[in-house]
Amino acid sequence: MPNEPAEQSRRVTPTGDGPILVEGPVEVVLDDGRTARSDRFTVALCVCRRSRAYPWCDTSHRARQQRRTA
Repeated sequence: MPNEPAEQSRRVTPTGDGPILVEGPVEVVLDDGRTARSDRFTVALCVCRRSRAYPWCDTSHRARQQRRTA
């Protein structure tokens, strides 16, 4: 049911210029139906889709931001 509380809440922290930080462990369902899982304490989810490790952030967005300001 959509309004029922989750068994265990996860803290999600959007960042202004980068990834979304999620307290782990997490399981991400990708567009094609596959799942990616991480047992790390905190994971960074890529929102720019430039990451070679997508759905995990590899900080590829930083290079793009630096080029725009140069």
